[in-house]
Amino acid sequence: MPDATTALTSAQTEAFVINGFVRIDDAFPQALADQGRAILWRETGCDPDDPSSWTRPVIRLGGYADQVFRDAANTPRLHAAYDALAGAGNWLPPGGLGTFPIRFPSAEAPGDDGWHVDVSFALPGDDQSDFMAWRANLASRGRALLMLFLFSDVGKDDAPTRIRVGSHQDIARKLACCGEDGATLRDLAWDGFADTSCRPEVLATGEAGTVYLCHPFLVHAAQPHRGTRPKFMAQPPLLPRRGFDLSKPLSEQTPVEKAISQALGS
Repeated sequence: MPDATTALTSAQTEAFVINGFVRIDDAFPQALADQGRAILWRETGCDPDDPSSWTRPVIRLGGYADQVFRDAANTPRLHAAYDALAGAGNWLPPGGLGTFPIRFPSAEAPGDDGWHVDVSFALPGDDQSDFMAWRANLASRGRALLMLFLFSDVGKDDAPTRIRVGSHQDIARKLACCGEDGATLRDLAWDGFADTSCRPEVLATGEAGTVYLCHPFLVHAAQPHRGTRPKFMAQPPLLPRRGFDLSKPLSEQTPVEKAISQALGS
């Protein structure tokens, strides 16, 4: 287990700015992953030892703030990484891990595997029941990071999240002309994120306890499960304590801010 007081190396931080994500192994103990997985298995209504009970490609569970999930999201190693990427103290300690899409081996299409970015706010006149009407803006209102918490071992056949490396730069340029109100997911996705299709693709694999900390604008997607054991992953936001400020000198910007500024040629 790495030193819990260690944040990220300068190379990891720079890679985050360029690539849009950083992988942290042993971000939380596997014992917590085991405990969390036991809770989630009960919630699915499925038998972990009887694949015939795994009748759907995805079961989406939401609203998990049990102590085990709070502990997993708030290890010293992760707190140091949050500080390193979003700015010291410029984030709210996660009160849980929110939604878990549990993915089961299945020949059936999951129906939720399109490329997208995670949006974070709606305007008063927007239909808040319509997820496609939610928004992102250049200052990443409402989201400091996108996070992927692996609660099971995830190999290349286990429906690992697909990531388009560097795609956060393309989204920053799209949002640059959208003002404070930003753009809806419907606006951003009108062409299926075709302008990011040339980006290299990597898979968010790793052992239970691995966490991927991603830029809020990173384009990513789920995929069908072709393995043998279900995948347990949480994908919560890291909420900001205050907004990002792109007007600061580049030398004073956080890596999240710097990635946006550099994408715009600042």
